[in-house]
Amino acid sequence: MSESTKIIELIDKFPFLEELLVELDPILKRFQNPIIRKTVGRKATLTDVASLINQDLKSVIDFFSSKIEQHIGDKVDVQIGSTGKSGFEDEHVRKKEMLKALVLELHAGGEKSALKARFKEILGDVEATDIASMEQELINSGELTVDQITLLCDLHVGIFEDSLEKNLRPEESPGHPIHTYMEENRVAEELIADIRENPTPELIHKLADIKIHYTRLENQLFPILEKKEFEGPSQVMWAKHDEVRQLIRQGNEVDAEEFATQVEDMIFKEETILFPTSLELLTTQDWQNVKNGEEEIGFAWVSPGDEWKPITPEVIHEVEEPPQLADILSMQTGKLTLEQINLIMTNLPIEISFINENEEVAYYSDTKERIFPRSPGVIGRKVQRCHPPKSLDKVMKIIEAFKTGQKDVAEFWINVNGKYIHIRYFAIRDNSGKYRGTLEVMQDVTSIRALEGERRLIDWGEDAK
Repeated sequence: MSESTKIIELIDKFPFLEELLVELDPILKRFQNPIIRKTVGRKATLTDVASLINQDLKSVIDFFSSKIEQHIGDKVDVQIGSTGKSGFEDEHVRKKEMLKALVLELHAGGEKSALKARFKEILGDVEATDIASMEQELINSGELTVDQITLLCDLHVGIFEDSLEKNLRPEESPGHPIHTYMEENRVAEELIADIRENPTPELIHKLADIKIHYTRLENQLFPILEKKEFEGPSQVMWAKHDEVRQLIRQGNEVDAEEFATQVEDMIFKEETILFPTSLELLTTQDWQNVKNGEEEIGFAWVSPGDEWKPITPEVIHEVEEPPQLADILSMQTGKLTLEQINLIMTNLPIEISFINENEEVAYYSDTKERIFPRSPGVIGRKVQRCHPPKSLDKVMKIIEAFKTGQKDVAEFWINVNGKYIHIRYFAIRDNSGKYRGTLEVMQDVTSIRALEGERRLIDWGEDAK
């Protein structure tokens, strides 16, 4: 037995020790829990046990060796080095394993108040990045799905909120995306306070603009996080955004307090988990990429400042804008320059987006009037990350039907803010019939549906619009 002996390996070899753990310290009763054994227990050494119960390593090893000797009647070989040997790479890893254990136990039906007390007892303070990283690892390992984490993410935060509130919230210069997000949150908090005092339809309608804030997060920040292989928490938050959007669709019939509470909870999650984690993961160039395209989506209630001046490689090396290409492309039925192609695509009375055979968004037409918000952050993004979790399954079924050749077209029509929108998906195949991607075409057909009679070319005049 040594400082590097795993506590669970010791219990597995000498099962009688499991009932004796509480004699050393009541906290160690946790190792009787199968979830604790599966997570923390598989790495925790006697060094970690000593640290957990704040006792001398030698006294811990002496306790176990004496109990074993009493039970088996033989002397135990004990070797204690000059320094302890933890089973965890560092303290952050240990905390994350403990967090996993708490969350898995919560999902298994554990009682929230007891888990919260255990958290304070064992872990003390925790960093926001530990929670976000823990959720991502649980998703990656297959132990929990995105839907499962979404279902109980309010409870997750409830367990950790006391420690999270001690963390300083990020403060950035006006113009930085985080500063803009937080300025919007401050306005939202004021509206929430007013709604709770006097829930008028006007105030509720004004708070509904929070959906612009969510759309910017989904299209600008989340894609950058995904490129850092950090998509789990953003998927969960997108699902929560959709819950708020569902309330917004209820209009004046919405429960004002439920609406206010949902928005308030999202503010807490953003500023204690999402934003601190994003600030740690993203570089200045990443934040510049987040900022690019924000104007196209818009802002809720505020205008970004201009004090944030990011230092990027382009600024340092004074990189000039690349010259506009004037190449002429030979098309199947003619020749066009790149400029002409771009002008045509941006002036069509329809919106187009193209997903390549690798399920990546390769293009969208930058039309003057958008039906749905889009921004440059979507380019190169997997289509799976461009749709809310609740509709993703249907989208993937369409693409799979296109790939297998079962279908060539999928067609839908919906009402959006008084507009009648026609949406069609087309399977794109090359001359040999091989699937090369999916084309999405959207059109506002409200005015087309209202047409009556006829107007011929010869009838067109100055009064025609």
